[in-house]
Amino acid sequence: MDTPQKLAEALEALTALQSSGMTAIRSRDLSRAHREHLLKTGFLKEVIKGWYIMSRPDETAGESTAWYTAFWRFCAQYLDDRFGDQWSLSPEHSLRLHAGDTGVPAQVLVRAPRAGNQKTDFPHGTSIFETRAMIATGDALTHLDGLRLFTIEEALIRVQESFFTQHPTEARTILAITPDASALLARLLAGGHTRAAGRLAGAFRNIGKPGIAQDLIDSMKAAGHDVREQDPFSAGITSPALPRATSPHVHRIRLKWTALRPSVIAHFPKAKPVTNDIATYLGAMDDLYVTDAYHSLSIEGYQVSPELIEKVRAGDWNPSGDQEDRAVTDALAARGYWEAFQSVRESVRAVLEGSDAGHVAERDLNLWYRALFTPSVAAGILQPSQLAGYRNGPVYIRGSQHVPMNVAAVRDCMPVLFDLLAGEPDPTVRAVLGHFMLVYIHPFSDGNGRTARFLMNVMLAAAGHPWTVIKVEQRAAYMASLEAASVQGDIAPFTQFLAKALRDQFSA
Repeated sequence: MDTPQKLAEALEALTALQSSGMTAIRSRDLSRAHREHLLKTGFLKEVIKGWYIMSRPDETAGESTAWYTAFWRFCAQYLDDRFGDQWSLSPEHSLRLHAGDTGVPAQVLVRAPRAGNQKTDFPHGTSIFETRAMIATGDALTHLDGLRLFTIEEALIRVQESFFTQHPTEARTILAITPDASALLARLLAGGHTRAAGRLAGAFRNIGKPGIAQDLIDSMKAAGHDVREQDPFSAGITSPALPRATSPHVHRIRLKWTALRPSVIAHFPKAKPVTNDIATYLGAMDDLYVTDAYHSLSIEGYQVSPELIEKVRAGDWNPSGDQEDRAVTDALAARGYWEAFQSVRESVRAVLEGSDAGHVAERDLNLWYRALFTPSVAAGILQPSQLAGYRNGPVYIRGSQHVPMNVAAVRDCMPVLFDLLAGEPDPTVRAVLGHFMLVYIHPFSDGNGRTARFLMNVMLAAAGHPWTVIKVEQRAAYMASLEAASVQGDIAPFTQFLAKALRDQFSA
C-alpha cells in the first residue's frame, strides 16, 4: 500500500473522530499506523503522552493556534476521561467563564475527589492543577460547552475575596447580570454565609445596585445573622451605569472601556484642534496611500509590493489571468484595499466637516469591510452573502490566547461599541479603544485588522492627528501589545505603541 493511500485512510479515521465531536484524542482512539502517519504529516499534535489534538500541516514549529483553539474542549474531554462526572472547575474559573472570559489561562484549577493534588503541564506554558476539594454537584452544578462549573450564585459565595480585585471586570460583569437577590439569598441563608453576604452586599452597592445590596443585608439580619457590609473592590474605578442587559459580553465591553480609558488618556498624545484645511488633510492621506496599503496588507500576510499597489490603483490588474492563485489573491486584496480606502476617505471628510465620529463609524464601518472584499465577489471567489453583516461562525486569532466571543455576542456587542464611541468625550480614547475593541470583538470572518486600523484613523482625524501607518516591521510588537490588552487587560503597551507610531508619522 503506498503512502498517499495510507495517509488517506488515516485522515478518514481522524475525520470520523472529529465528526463524533472528539477533540481530546487518546492513543487508543487511532491505530498506531494511523497515528504515526498523522503525526508525521502534521495533522495530529501531541499534548501530553497518550493524548493528541488535530492540527494543520501548514502550522509552523511552535505554533500555538491549534492548541488555543482546542484548549477548553480538550480540557473538558480529558477531565471526563480521568474523573467521569466527579470533577468541576474552581469557583473562580467558573465565574470567569460565566462572565464570558473564554481566553486561555496559564493554569486551570480543577476540583475532584480523586485528584492527585498535582500539576499537569500542557503546551505553550499552560497547565491544569487538580486538587481534592468540594466539587459542584446537584443544583450548584451547571454545564457550559462540556465544562462542569459552579452556578453563578454558588461561585459568588465561594470565591475568595481576592477574586474581586484580581478580576474586577469579570466580577462586575457577573453582578451586573444578576437580576435580583432571590437566588443568592436562598443559598446565603441556607448556608449561613455571613461573610459572603457582607462582601456581596458591598460589591452590589459598588456597581450601582443598592437595592440588591440592601435586600441581602436586611434578609440576612432578619434571619438572625450578623452581617457587616464590605466593598471587596479596589478603589480607583467608577462603574458606569449598566443597562438591564442579560448578555455578560455587553457588560464586559462597557466595563473594559471604563477600566482602560484612564491608561489611554495617560499615555496617548492629547487631541489637537481639527484642521480647517480639509483638502490638505485628504491630500496627505492620498500621498500616504501606497505606504499605508503596503504595510497594512503585509501585516495580514499578503505578499504585495508598492509597484503592485500602484498598478492595482491604476486599474492595471488582471485577477483572472494566468497568474498563480497566490498572486490573484494578493491582487484582489490590494484592489479591495483601494476601494475601502476611498470609502474611508469619505468618512474622514465627514468627520473633518463636523460629523460625530462615533456616528460616522456606525454608519460606514460595514461599508469599509464590504469594500475590502468586493473584488473577490466580482471574481467569483466569495459569495455576496458572505459579506452580509457580521460573521456567522466562530473565529480564532492565530497564535493568540484570546478567543473571540461567539456569534450571538458579536451581535449584542457591536451596537454597544458604537454607543461607546459616540458617548466617549475624549477623541484619543476613541482612537485607541476603538481599534482595540474591534479586534477584541472580531466581528468579521476576515479583515478585522484592516478595518480596525481604518477605524483608528478616522478617530485620529477627529482628534486632530494625521493618518498614521502601522508598519509591517513593527508587527510583532503590535500583536504583542494587542495580546496584552486582550489577555491581561493591560492597554498601556498598545497605547504606547500607537503613540510612538503617531510620533513617527509626525517626523516622517
